[in-house]
This record gives sequence, C-alpha cells and structure tokens, in this order.
Amino acid sequence: MRKGAGMKRSWTVVAPAVLMTAGLVIGLASAPIDAQTKNLLISKKIGAAPAMDGTLDAAWKGAQPLTVKAIGGKNLPGGSSEVTLRAVYTEDTIYFHMQYKDPTESFKRGPWVKQADGSWKQLKDPADKGGDNNTYYEDKMAMIWAINSPSFEAKGCMAACHTGEGKPFGNKYLPAGEKADIWHWKSVRTGSVGQIDDQWLNDTKYDKDKAPEAGRKSDPKTGGGYADNVNDTKTGPKFALKGNKPAPPYWIIDAEKEPFDDSKYKAGDEVPGIVVAPFTGDRGQISIKASWKDGIWTLVFWRKLATNSDFDVQFTDLKKQYPFGVAVFDNAQVRHAYVPGVLKLSFE
Repeated sequence: MRKGAGMKRSWTVVAPAVLMTAGLVIGLASAPIDAQTKNLLISKKIGAAPAMDGTLDAAWKGAQPLTVKAIGGKNLPGGSSEVTLRAVYTEDTIYFHMQYKDPTESFKRGPWVKQADGSWKQLKDPADKGGDNNTYYEDKMAMIWAINSPSFEAKGCMAACHTGEGKPFGNKYLPAGEKADIWHWKSVRTGSVGQIDDQWLNDTKYDKDKAPEAGRKSDPKTGGGYADNVNDTKTGPKFALKGNKPAPPYWIIDAEKEPFDDSKYKAGDEVPGIVVAPFTGDRGQISIKASWKDGIWTLVFWRKLATNSDFDVQFTDLKKQYPFGVAVFDNAQVRHAYVPGVLKLSFE
C-alpha cells in the first residue's frame, strides 16, 4: 500500500532484542580523503536504551547526526533521498536511529486480487523481466559491514557490485577470501515482525543453477521466516488473514493464518501474497521498529555488540572504525538509491 504525505503514523510490531532478499546490490564509490570526516558516524556511550518510538530523546539528541545523500534509486523523486543516521551504545548493545525521505509508504507486495469472473490474479509489475519488480513491492533499507574485506574498506560496496551477469541489476560478491555482513530491512517480510534480515556476503560468483544469489547468503536460522502465500495449483492464495478479511495489511502472520475461504470475498478484494514469522537463531538477531509519516521513514534498530557469529560484524574493539554502506529502496526489488563513499562507524 502506497500512502501519500500527511497520513497517520503507524508502527510495525517490534520483536524482542534477541530476535531480530531479493536482489540486493549496493554500489558505493570510493570517498575522497578530505571527505572521510564527513562520512564518520560516531556512536555515543549511554547508560540505558534510548527511545524506541522514533522520537529524539536526550540520548539520541546527544549523538552527533550524520547526513548523507543516497542517489540513483528507482521511484524516488530525482532518484535520490537524504539519509540521517545516529548511533548510541550501552555495555552490550548498539542502537541506530535512521531517517530518510520517501514520498510513499509501500506495502502492497504482490497481493492476490479477486477478478469479476471469480478467479484470482496476483498483481505483478508488467515491466519486470525477472527479479526487477518496481510496482508491487515493498520499501526496504540495507547496510553492509566489512567483516574481513580489504576491498570493501577501500572502495565500499562498489567492491561487491558486478553489473550484468544474467540479471537486470547485476550480482553481488566480493573478491576471493573476503566476507561482509548484510543487514536487510524488508518492510513487509521482516519489518512486519520487527526484524532486519541478517545476511552475509562472500566471494561466490553467480551461477544460474548452482549460485543464483551469487555471494549473498542468509545467516543460519532455527525457525521463522517468510513464504509466498500460494495454493498447490498456483491459482490463488492458500491462507487468509484472521476472519478471512481482505487486505490490508499486506502480510499474514504465520501464527494467525487461517485456511483461505473463497466465499468470503467479492471482486476487487485483495489477499496478502506473503506469510511471515519472526526468525529465530542467528538470522534473527537484529530488531527494528519502523514508522512512516509525512514522506519520511524513521527506523530504530539494534543488535548486541558481540554476537559470536562468524557471519556477523563484531563490535568488540571500540577503538577501531567499522566501514559500512547504506542503500534505500522505494517500492523497488533491486533498484536502490546508494550513498557514494565509504561510511565508517566509530565509538566515543
């Protein structure tokens, strides 16, 4: 669902802090040396967790904001968006506050629509030639953190961006032996259950059959996740919202799903195209609370400083700087807006 400016603020459900895609490709150019200080996000030490509702309380106001411009994105006005970041940390947890401009709140990710003849049709982008939906998708945000990647530290996500190679928007993988951490917020598939999808990146090159996602991998999970809501004959939805009520919302919580009853719907009614549940295990360690109001997304997300996972960046050395990249997606599967340059996080 795409809502214009001035709509009422609505928050997604937040998962516990112990909990917490398609086509993520972020291309960042190298930053000039004289611009490095402008690309530095400084995390301030605080005694207790900051406000989680998006408001800037004393803890957030005490943290120096970093404002950067994301460019080259589909659907965004002029292809760009202004992104403002803040970071704070406690003894064991790091918190981020992010705001960026997006004129529309996009939740209408591939729903089913009942037709006049009683059949069901799933809404699809007619221009999508494969993994390139820019019409019926969701808003997203992504960060990539270097784990062991000298090329990323030097060039940012440009080190992982490879155009072409059988996909409309290319593939993502690092040079041999390198690894990075991916944090991928998907407003419908993971934001609806208060999580960021915890993924990672290595040097696996694209292979249509053996490695269609190239270097992008998902952290291990013990449960949860999301799945398409489609029946066995692929002619309509398999599950429904509580009471078999039509969308919105445009997701079905797995624990609340009901068997789909076609008799409950009239022509034009919509049923969500996705069933979601919070990840458990390594993949579900990043929590988020998000809201959209007056053309601005506000994201508050947090994770333990140390996760003891080989697939995660570990914020254990508070004297070092941690290179990262940022991208935002306006109702786009892959055509994101990216922030040029190598951003860095340091601890005060």
